[in-house]
Amino acid sequence: MAQSDGMEKVLEVKGLSKQYKKGVYASEKVSFEVNKGEIFALIGPNGAGKTTTIRMISTLLQATEGDAVVAGHSILTEPDKVRRCITYLPDEAGAYKNMTGMAYLKFMAELYADNKQQAEEYVQRGAEICELGDRLKDKIQSYSRGMQRKLLLARAFMSKPALAILDEPTSGLDIINALEIRRMIKKLADEGMSFLLSSHNMLEIEYVSDRVGIIAKGHLLETGTPAQLTEKYNAKNLEEVFERVVAEQ
Repeated sequence: MAQSDGMEKVLEVKGLSKQYKKGVYASEKVSFEVNKGEIFALIGPNGAGKTTTIRMISTLLQATEGDAVVAGHSILTEPDKVRRCITYLPDEAGAYKNMTGMAYLKFMAELYADNKQQAEEYVQRGAEICELGDRLKDKIQSYSRGMQRKLLLARAFMSKPALAILDEPTSGLDIINALEIRRMIKKLADEGMSFLLSSHNMLEIEYVSDRVGIIAKGHLLETGTPAQLTEKYNAKNLEEVFERVVAEQ
């Protein structure tokens, strides 16, 4: 998806900062936008401020300065409305192992939905997204890590959020499962869902993302498409871009 000034902005991050003590920022004056149907990735070393930024946008952390607007709602003044527009799936998320996959989808749908009919629609959509078929009748404790991740992503996506925020979406998965999840994300983006991803996997980011933001020491240093950034830094791939941007900083 090509970026365009005329596109609908699903997320606007405006000078977002988190200060833990005087002069010590986990994230400082971070600004970027995510358009409708766009996959935007934040990449950076450990401790760079990625997760802090994501948690502020998800309303799990209170920002010290700045704001973020999700589908027209401020994280500062309308956090409840923001939560209804987003889904957030952290790397360490888990499901109830003693439930079957289908029971888990039904349980979560009832929490999200406004009525029984909507809950049923969510469950049907979740079952279609995860593509686990008859295995949804089995207990989650019998699932592989890849199957569990697909179920969790289906739970995150079944309510059709305006913005899906995913921290390390394919962490610990084998190549086949990771590819399937990347294709799932791209398909949903083509259908109009917007994504904010965080990942250490540069190959994954280069494959799946429309635009990338490079963050280090709490500062957003660069944004652009993978092609723009590799050209600008005369690099072969995003790993080299990342290395050069962080070294310059």
